Amino acid sequence: MVVAIIKGYMVFNIILILIYVIRHFLFGINRMAGRQRLYYNDIYSSKMKSITVLIPMHNEEQVLSYVLDSLLECDYDRDRLEIIPINDNSSDRTKELLDEYHKKYEFIRPLHRDCPDRGKPVGLNDAMQIATGEIIIVFDADYRPAKDMLKQLASAFEDPEVGAVMGRVIPYNTNKNILTRLINLERSGGYQVDQQARYNLKTIPQYGGTVGGFRKDILLSTGGFNPLVLAEDTELTYRLYTSGWKVIYANSAECYEEAPETWTVRAKQIRRWARGHNQVLFRYFFKTLLTPHMNFREKLDGILLLFVYAVPFFMLLGQIASLVLFFLGEMNLFAGWWVLLFVATYCSFGNFAPFFEIGTALFLDGIMGEVFLLPLLLFNFYFYMWNISLGFLDAIADIVTKRKVKWAKTARFTEKKKV
Repeated sequence: MVVAIIKGYMVFNIILILIYVIRHFLFGINRMAGRQRLYYNDIYSSKMKSITVLIPMHNEEQVLSYVLDSLLECDYDRDRLEIIPINDNSSDRTKELLDEYHKKYEFIRPLHRDCPDRGKPVGLNDAMQIATGEIIIVFDADYRPAKDMLKQLASAFEDPEVGAVMGRVIPYNTNKNILTRLINLERSGGYQVDQQARYNLKTIPQYGGTVGGFRKDILLSTGGFNPLVLAEDTELTYRLYTSGWKVIYANSAECYEEAPETWTVRAKQIRRWARGHNQVLFRYFFKTLLTPHMNFREKLDGILLLFVYAVPFFMLLGQIASLVLFFLGEMNLFAGWWVLLFVATYCSFGNFAPFFEIGTALFLDGIMGEVFLLPLLLFNFYFYMWNISLGFLDAIADIVTKRKVKWAKTARFTEKKKV
């Protein structure tokens, strides 16, 4: 009976892997040969919408000047622009530096939070209460928006169906080491292909929590961000879609980020993402299936997207199951599945996933030299499988223990700007 259950799980695992292989394949083909859906680049209203840029910060003296100086260079009417850096219980010189910016620029209005509750969701909620803009645009403190970024993001909201918009993220410290180069591959595939293909196919482009914006009144009318969910961006994506709104992706709206430069920091970041994403999975699985506001295509893609950070855990269990069958001498009874298992496993981390998404993105971005790094994604596959599985278990523990989640900021590596 135990052997039969393990074999049944292996069949489930193979089918699951093949579903995602097909997904990667279709997205890659869409970007290479499909019809590309245009963004709202040419739509500029004579009167720009009022926007408030929110920048959550906790001990960010090292990088805050980069994001603020980049925003000051952005092309947007100053009388329609407000910038609120959220100083969230910082213990370094963040407060002092933000106050200096406020003295120079009246429209930079820091919010200083000195309270027990710390974290991005609660900080954003407090800032929205005082924000004057009808559109909220969010950047993390280590990001550097391009000059036309604000205009590009704001233009999407001329469409009354759009609830949120997401721009493209590109690491600026790509050549630091192998890790940052691999992260650049992932970012390239994830945005240039995955996000754009979902936008083309009118499924579920995802709001990513930074380099994006949303309508303030939607958040305020639905209670703001949930402080119990780490992935407030994913939660917002599904809240919007299950309520009848759309999320738009702007591939040409580029913003530059600092990628983690050590494996330890990257592991913590991935684990936090997995934990938050799976919290949303548990909350929105049935809402996504049952909502009348999403069509079949949106629901199918929405469910697959919800399970993205659960699949590695299922695959980890599948590898353990295969070892158990091997040592029990039962793999010979499962020989009929060997070819399919090999093809599916190979395609997941050695062919379709990296080649059709990352490979396609490298071609579109004109950086084909990086294709030689693709074999290293085999190591990344196991690195992510382990840390994402830990995040999946964290999310389950959150439900069982009803513990309060704590926000953990990603460590910074950029040198402080010299004044």
